[in-house]
Amino acid sequence: MNDGKVKRSYVRTRRLFLRSGWGWTCVCAGSFVFLLSYSVRRSLPLAVRHLSRLAVAGAMWLAFREGLSVLENATGSCYEPLSGPPELWPGSSAAAQPLLLLREGETKAVCVSAGMQWRGYEVSEDTFLLCLCCLLLAEETAVFGPYLTLGGASGGPLRILFLFCVLLLSLWLFLLFCLLAYFPQFPTQLLGGALGCLSWRATYHGWYQCGPSWYCPGRPGVGLLTT
Repeated sequence: MNDGKVKRSYVRTRRLFLRSGWGWTCVCAGSFVFLLSYSVRRSLPLAVRHLSRLAVAGAMWLAFREGLSVLENATGSCYEPLSGPPELWPGSSAAAQPLLLLREGETKAVCVSAGMQWRGYEVSEDTFLLCLCCLLLAEETAVFGPYLTLGGASGGPLRILFLFCVLLLSLWLFLLFCLLAYFPQFPTQLLGGALGCLSWRATYHGWYQCGPSWYCPGRPGVGLLTT
């Protein structure tokens, strides 16, 4: 029982830390994008337009979480482990797994909080978020190299923010590798990572290619990288 409580506490802590990753990504990437775009053109609407890409990514993550919650509640079931010594269960041995009692009408959140087991179709939210954050940071910071090549001014604050973004990208990549190595759930993680990459591909290499307009924020660096 104690091992189960420790495991659930660890899982909750890990998920809380990973979900806070979106906040850290927004702070670092948003500060870098705003300072870069505003220092070049001194235009607040232009800076807000570039920041809107982070709002789009945040909306995709919220939509993914809501859709994932609906999918898990629709395809899963809640089970309560039966109490008592295993040798007293009919047809079981001491080394057998405990019997599970189906509890209908429970959602995943209520089931897990009550200490019961939820079994259903799952997609890794952690892998989706880490992949999306890594690709977003890579896209938003990739403009800094061409910006310096064209002779753009880069003071201390801008370079420090760029360094923070690179360090945060390295941290998310490290956590992603640790997640795959120590918590292997390859079908769910593969699907979560694929959805994260698909979201990045559909926006940065699809929608944003349309150019700046009232319905499209444009790619990073558009309107900034000029001689």
